Amino acid sequence: MSQIKPNVAVASVDEVRARFPALERRHNGQAVAYFDGPGGTQVPGVVADRVTDYLLHHNANTHWAYPTSRETDALIDEARHALADFLNSSADEVVFGANMTTLTFHLARALGRGWGPGDEVVVTELDHHANVAPWQQLVRERGITLRMVRMDPATGSLDHDDLARLINGRTRLLAIGAASNALGTISDVGAAVGLAHAEGAQVFVDAVHYAPHRLVDVRAWDCDFLACSAYKFYGPHVGVLYGRREALAALDVPKLRPAPDTVPERLETGTKSHEGVVGAAAAVDFLAGLATVGATRRERLEAVFQTLHDRGSSLLGRLWSGLEGIPGVRLHGPGPGQPRTPTLSFTMDRHTPETVCARLAERALFASHGDFYATTVAERLGRAGDGFVRIGCACYTTDDEIDRLIAVVAAMVRE
Repeated sequence: MSQIKPNVAVASVDEVRARFPALERRHNGQAVAYFDGPGGTQVPGVVADRVTDYLLHHNANTHWAYPTSRETDALIDEARHALADFLNSSADEVVFGANMTTLTFHLARALGRGWGPGDEVVVTELDHHANVAPWQQLVRERGITLRMVRMDPATGSLDHDDLARLINGRTRLLAIGAASNALGTISDVGAAVGLAHAEGAQVFVDAVHYAPHRLVDVRAWDCDFLACSAYKFYGPHVGVLYGRREALAALDVPKLRPAPDTVPERLETGTKSHEGVVGAAAAVDFLAGLATVGATRRERLEAVFQTLHDRGSSLLGRLWSGLEGIPGVRLHGPGPGQPRTPTLSFTMDRHTPETVCARLAERALFASHGDFYATTVAERLGRAGDGFVRIGCACYTTDDEIDRLIAVVAAMVRE
């Protein structure tokens, strides 16, 4: 990894906020604070401008001998290079698709064609079900065995002894989330990859919740596949799949016979959302552009993500300590100082999560409620019905917004 000097300049929170038109919105006379980032972040103007420019001036299908088609080819190639810098991969290892869920089902079907009874896949209780259901489908279709690593309800983290116990010579794949979208827990992906590879298994990483907060490095993790979603890191609704070049080439993918059979296009079924691909690249460039120093896009991303991590940790600490002191509020997941993202889930006595979010919305504080498709997490924590209130801090979140939220929750307890 490149070494970034500690004095690298990164845009201030106020400078970042000025780039998001959504932050001009007011509700009930107050500026809206968006705490719904784990479900999808707001989009900076530069990303929307890039999408609009593509649709109005370059819109075409690919691989034809006229200018807008060739421009589209070039823009898609540029986007692969941008996402490769974001993931620390090669451009020909970047696949675009509708979303992480669709890409994961596609990957599971391709991998599963070579599996059968006696083969095992390991998933975890901490994961979003987009990293569970595709592998569950192979139990029905191929007769494989699915094993699930336990989470520790007290800490919101994976039971690493259980992980080591479940991976064995029959394991074909470990599917693991880098960070929990419900609790914010960051798991030790590198250690998990080492366990799986030692038994000859491949590893698929769900980095959807991780990617907005910590810079992904597929080379450092040595994973075989990884997926994330651009709309979680300030881009449009499009999914991204990384695959080790030789692993992508070996996949038995369902595809049309005349479609390209070279990586990475052999995994891209049908016509892509070209505007989404362009927008995903614009989101990476937006993030890299928040740093004023750095010889390469990857170096600028490293500087920005370190700064965003530090800011997010400070916001999380402020939020945690403020809510922790309110009677009847229960916080879920690892506390400040533990490996985690600035995403916090909580519940309240006498108020359902939906009621809490509705009250917050009245005060122009937009937060989400439910189980967020982390269904097993909710079940293990006894929240299978109503789920949680989830507060996500993003690059545009401020201390003042955190204080506003804490004040509304405290007022609800006093009623």
